[in-house]
Amino acid sequence: MKSMGNDVILIREPGGTKIGEQIRAILLDAENKGMDYYMESCLYAAARAQLVNNVIKPALAEGKIVICDRFVDSSYAYQAMARGLGFETVSGVNAQAVKGAMPDVTIFIDLSPEAGLARRKNTDKFDRLDGEALDFHKRVYAGYKELSQMFSDRFLNICGEGSEKEVFEAMVNELRKRLSYIEKEVIL
Repeated sequence: MKSMGNDVILIREPGGTKIGEQIRAILLDAENKGMDYYMESCLYAAARAQLVNNVIKPALAEGKIVICDRFVDSSYAYQAMARGLGFETVSGVNAQAVKGAMPDVTIFIDLSPEAGLARRKNTDKFDRLDGEALDFHKRVYAGYKELSQMFSDRFLNICGEGSEKEVFEAMVNELRKRLSYIEKEVIL
């Protein structure tokens, strides 16, 4: 997108701000295994609120494209669906955090939980959530599949079975199509 002349910022979630990174450290620390699910949801929302207020909204006001590694859909999949808190509860916790700053496009890399965990185990980034039982990861995966149907207008489902390069190229191609469509709509 930068090559298309767009001003782009890349951020991650939780994190992206000093406070958000501190919350991220708490959330992902493998020592925090007994974390209450509702508290977990609130911590994600708190980090998200900081990111929206300090980074996302100002960037959007300047006309920038914001690419965020995870956002509110992750809370829906992990806390609402996999943790069983329910969509209404997690949506309510996040309503004030996102303040209407919902993504135009959400990329769902469709990869089985088994394959995803196998890839994570080969990195140094294995965290508290990665250490959850396979059944939890299957519920997260099912949550994302359900979300991709609920919000099919903004979800792009990308097959994650290929190499990192192949998956990246598929994402870029689909985003180009989506951006081209958006640009055509704006022109009309």
